[in-house]
Amino acid sequence: MADIFELFQKIRKEEPAPAAPLTHIVVGLGNPGPRYARTRHNAGFMALDSLAAHIGAAVTKEKFHALIGDGMLGGRRVLLMKPITMMNASGIAVRDAAEFYRIPPENILVLVDDVYLAPGRMRVRAKGSDGGHNGMENIIDQLESDAFPRIRFGVGQKPTPEYDLADWVVAPLPPVDLARLTACFPMIPDAAKMIFDGQTDRAMGLCNGFRGEADAGEAP
Repeated sequence: MADIFELFQKIRKEEPAPAAPLTHIVVGLGNPGPRYARTRHNAGFMALDSLAAHIGAAVTKEKFHALIGDGMLGGRRVLLMKPITMMNASGIAVRDAAEFYRIPPENILVLVDDVYLAPGRMRVRAKGSDGGHNGMENIIDQLESDAFPRIRFGVGQKPTPEYDLADWVVAPLPPVDLARLTACFPMIPDAAKMIFDGQTDRAMGLCNGFRGEADAGEAP
């Protein structure tokens, strides 16, 4: 009898602990497929991949019209998402995941490219308009809210007013600009924790004045 009791005790010890409830979402914006892998419009995908590596999450499962994975960030279980709908329909994935997990907009952090910021620069905002970004516009439309935080990553302005914006954002980042962009990524985990702690002002202070190392010495 004692042997059976000890066996049951051993089995109970080996049972995994219940997973923490999923309470937050981080979504990186981009276009799926190798053709777009290092383009300006995929800065959000690249940023999300960096965050996933930091917390040891594998963003490989296909669900909610996205590649997803989850991990712990600042004591919270967070869903990481890369929509595979193409950029202009990104909101479908975000909406579906938010509805499934009952996540309010203020607990959804979006990582997104910004053509009005130089590579190596970042901007944190607690909420706001789409800023002319089609992916952000679709998220706002699908959530019926703009009250979600976002971190914008500079990818640089098009060289002339006549240059087609669509061509600009799906063009590959030159190596020096890619280096400036990726220099921002180590800031993401701390910024995300601050935002989810309700300390968006601290995240702004951390990120909004940051300049990528490759950008040092240039005029602000």
